[in-house]
Amino acid sequence: MEALDQYIEQHSSPEEPLLKELERETYLRVLNPRMISGHIQGRLMEMLVRMLRPQRVLEIGTFTGYSALAMAAGLPEGGLIDTCEVDDELEMMILSFFERSAYRDKIRLHIGSALEIAPTLGECYDLVFIDGDKREYTAYYEMLFDNGLVRSGSWIMADNILWYGKVVEPVAKGDRQTQAIIDFNRRIIEDERVENVILPIRDGINLIRVK
Repeated sequence: MEALDQYIEQHSSPEEPLLKELERETYLRVLNPRMISGHIQGRLMEMLVRMLRPQRVLEIGTFTGYSALAMAAGLPEGGLIDTCEVDDELEMMILSFFERSAYRDKIRLHIGSALEIAPTLGECYDLVFIDGDKREYTAYYEMLFDNGLVRSGSWIMADNILWYGKVVEPVAKGDRQTQAIIDFNRRIIEDERVENVILPIRDGINLIRVK
């Protein structure tokens, strides 16, 4: 798989220098650096944004900011990303890279719980990227509908939806994150308001369209 991963990277458009630096800094300075989206997923997200052409994007969980920068690169003129990150210790690092980006005017960072912040922003979003606390995925999803943050034609992307393959294994006692992901995936497939497909890239992305 390592050789195949290298082949994929070598035959995809190269990573932007700022994103490459951000990934390196994340691995040097931050716990659980594998949470970063990375080159291939970042390029996929940028491509999806270019195809969908959203004017308003909501990101729930930005970690060190890689995914927000990747999506911002694909935004059309006038597009804006509201990104929420609960870990205030990452704020200075995130902002340092946002401020150096050519897309800095397209991103607004909010520190705190997306469940509290997103409903107060007064926006309806064309695209939502869910990558926050796995135990809250269903709560994030229901918040979008309950507060009118999505509408017919909106898209939702939920990351880490295969959870290292644990979704097809017996759930260990007390493993709330795996159970939450399983419950979320079940909620999506049973919800008649949406249609979806799971993309098996990296740790899985559930790509969802509001009918």
